[in-house]
Amino acid sequence: MSNHASLEDLASKIQPIEVEGQQHYKESDFPYVYQCQAENASLDTALAWVEGKRDALLEEATKHGAVLLRDFPFPTVEDFDAYIQALSLPNFPYKKSLSNAVRVNRTERVFSANEAPPEVQIFFHHEMAQTPLFPRWIMFYCEIAPEKGGATPLCRSDVLYDRLKEACPKFIEDCETKGLLYTNVMPDEDDPKSGMGRSWKSTLGVDTKEDAEARLLALGYSWIWQEDGCLKVTTPKLPAVMEVDPGRKTFFNQLIAAYSGWKDSRNDPSEAIRHGDGSKLDADAVATAIKLAEELAFDVAWQAGDAVLIDNTIVMHARRSFEGTRKVVASLACMQTQSFQSEGESA
Repeated sequence: MSNHASLEDLASKIQPIEVEGQQHYKESDFPYVYQCQAENASLDTALAWVEGKRDALLEEATKHGAVLLRDFPFPTVEDFDAYIQALSLPNFPYKKSLSNAVRVNRTERVFSANEAPPEVQIFFHHEMAQTPLFPRWIMFYCEIAPEKGGATPLCRSDVLYDRLKEACPKFIEDCETKGLLYTNVMPDEDDPKSGMGRSWKSTLGVDTKEDAEARLLALGYSWIWQEDGCLKVTTPKLPAVMEVDPGRKTFFNQLIAAYSGWKDSRNDPSEAIRHGDGSKLDADAVATAIKLAEELAFDVAWQAGDAVLIDNTIVMHARRSFEGTRKVVASLACMQTQSFQSEGESA
């Protein structure tokens, strides 16, 4: 006879809990947290619970922004991979993304969240909002909790949009009507010391300059080759605001991250971002956005085995600097496409 809890027993011992710093907006709790309170829970039974509750988990992630699973029997990255598979979402392989960061795959679906050094802070952003391709869902998992620091701050971008519209109405109007352009310089080879050190070969999935140019042309980018083999690219005009539901808009972009953190030996943050018409952003309004995002932040103080499901259209994330060993991995799902449509243009 098995000592493990049955599915029915386990379901009764997985309960929503409140955590320190949890935020409450109307009928939502940010983040929504489930704790597994069964000491004898097996991985198979926990996965069966996830499979049975899959639709509800996704709905809760959209309603609340993020769902944190704590004390579940997910002690390894392979267990986290099994949890992702239980959610039955189309995989978005990192190698097919246009993201700037260097990452290392652990399984086909799971990769390191970022290879940037511990002292590097990663600022608030929606994953891949600075490209035409982005994931709907992000799953994070803590393999090894940091000794000090290393939290993953989350920010409800719909709440931020509402606050910004009240504080900086002209800025929000410009964001909505003009969109954004992002510019960055990609190295010839991966530079893991930088938070945005992914090479143009890896980013674009090519080996030659000719293939790189063909891919950029298809994506609507403009580009300039540097003398040292680096590649400077500017995106097509992309949205800065997303309407996720009628009347529910989010500040969906990489504005804060680009403005604050796109800095290394190749990149200058002051040159990283413009409105879609080429005009500079209102520096005071951007400072307000940065300040408000920090005020709205919920820091996920990682415990080993924690798994977080995020609706990437609702919630921004970041990374605090840390000391000691920290291993947080991620997985992406459901590739989406975006393009800027001004008023009068058809989709």
